[in-house]
Amino acid sequence: MDARAPLFAMVLLAAGRLCFADGAGNVLPSIGSRAQREDLPRPTDLPSDAQLEAAQARIGKIIIDPRAIFDTTQPADDTRLFRLANRLHIRTRQQTIASQLLFRDGDPYKGRLLQESERILRNTRYLNDAWIRPIAYHDGLVDIEVVTRDVWTLNPGFNVGRAGGKTTSGFKVEELNLLGRGEQLRVGRKSEVDRDSTIFRFADPQLWGSWWGMDAQYSDNSDGKTQEFTLEHPFFSLDTRWAGGIDLKNDRRVDALYNLGEIADQYRVREKAFSTYLGFSRGLSNGWVRRWSAGFTVDDSQFSALPDPLISTFVPSNRKLQYPWLGFELLQDDYRTARNRDQIERTEDVPLGWRASVKLGFASPTFGADRSAVVMAAALGKGFDIGSHQSLMLDSSLGGRLESGSLTNALASFATRYYWKQSSRRLLYLGLSTDIGSDLDADKPLTLGGDSGLRGYPLRYQGGEGRWLFTIEQRLFSNWYPFRLANVGGAVFFDAGQAWGTAPVGTASKGMLKDVGVGLRLGNSRSALGNVIHLDLAFPLDGDSTIDRMQFLIETRRTF
Repeated sequence: MDARAPLFAMVLLAAGRLCFADGAGNVLPSIGSRAQREDLPRPTDLPSDAQLEAAQARIGKIIIDPRAIFDTTQPADDTRLFRLANRLHIRTRQQTIASQLLFRDGDPYKGRLLQESERILRNTRYLNDAWIRPIAYHDGLVDIEVVTRDVWTLNPGFNVGRAGGKTTSGFKVEELNLLGRGEQLRVGRKSEVDRDSTIFRFADPQLWGSWWGMDAQYSDNSDGKTQEFTLEHPFFSLDTRWAGGIDLKNDRRVDALYNLGEIADQYRVREKAFSTYLGFSRGLSNGWVRRWSAGFTVDDSQFSALPDPLISTFVPSNRKLQYPWLGFELLQDDYRTARNRDQIERTEDVPLGWRASVKLGFASPTFGADRSAVVMAAALGKGFDIGSHQSLMLDSSLGGRLESGSLTNALASFATRYYWKQSSRRLLYLGLSTDIGSDLDADKPLTLGGDSGLRGYPLRYQGGEGRWLFTIEQRLFSNWYPFRLANVGGAVFFDAGQAWGTAPVGTASKGMLKDVGVGLRLGNSRSALGNVIHLDLAFPLDGDSTIDRMQFLIETRRTF
């Protein structure tokens, strides 16, 4: 980190990375108590949403209040450093927030649109939270207040991570809310497991204040180059009537096959991908949304050996799929908010309704493909509340191709997540996932290791045509709020998993693998540089004698 940037050292690194230490590495004392979500109750004299809608009330004045990172009206936040951070940070513009609301002045009042607009705003990286409430009712008009809380979005400096025995690092200058407009700009250099990259990226999720989004990225890599471009008008709300977009990718790289956490073979990849689609919907009706879409996709992957024949002993077969497709999606409008579940002291939007989708395409030489195939993809998910303190989330997917009467690259996936909220500070989490493959494409093997949830083992330690992973984790949410920058939590965990079947290269499966460990969690409440920072110590209980008997992991993840 640049020693000439003390503000970034205090605000960015302490909030978004690893440390609560002074220049000598000594742990500093905490100040203040845990931040709480602002209490913005609905005025008691206002009619209910049902009464306002029955009275055919309309939206009156919309008051937008984008608040700074630190609330200096609170004594604990009224410090010289925090006041300086507020001054240096460009606050989100009112128009940026207004363009994401699903209602305008003069529209009929619908309470559900206020809740859905909250979810949209909370889903941005540059806002910590959002609250929307009616504050007055007069002359048939409902005045609305929209309050948001910004986070620090400028990230100049180094970052480091470690998982599966491998360390990643990088340097970047990144702004996730350019000039308060919600635009993203990134220039950086990163060193990852597979390659080193210099990256240039610009994204605007709402071009010119519309619902059109654009994302462009160029990456100059140690093993090739990557160019990506996306322009899309998504189904941004439950009542959106149409969507469409285009996606382009041109990628040249070197991929590796792993055995016991080490590279066993490598080959060169040239990938060209293109997809465009148009979707239609009648919007939300009786709590359900139905969407139809049609599109055309190109998936062209060409493989070749590296110059050294001792490195490239295995090369996958070329694949060129070009096909039109039809899709259908079904969604149920059923959400609830939670706290201290997958985040620390942040409002979480939990989807409990049914989610289903299916897509069918037909590749043929007529469309430029190198084969005839039916391309299939389907997904199904649902959430369940089990009493007042327990919930269960189920997700499944199925995809693959039907070629010459047999399934190719078929993959069925199932995942279950169980949450038991024992108190406001304790939660028991259980997760079970299974992936079952059949005749998988050789460049898409299933692997299991430290980078895929089996925290006590090297990355990509085992491979095959199937895998399962079970995790049990006791989560603790403390009331410690060091420097009023990060919320602190912890975890004690047990992981177990296994890969089976034939891998392109590597030894036979070593059976079920298990580990135990403990972890520290830092909930990032003031910056956009990752929601939860993980620091884990994991101890493998199986595996061969060559692996370390303790794995140290540092990751920035979106969940606990």
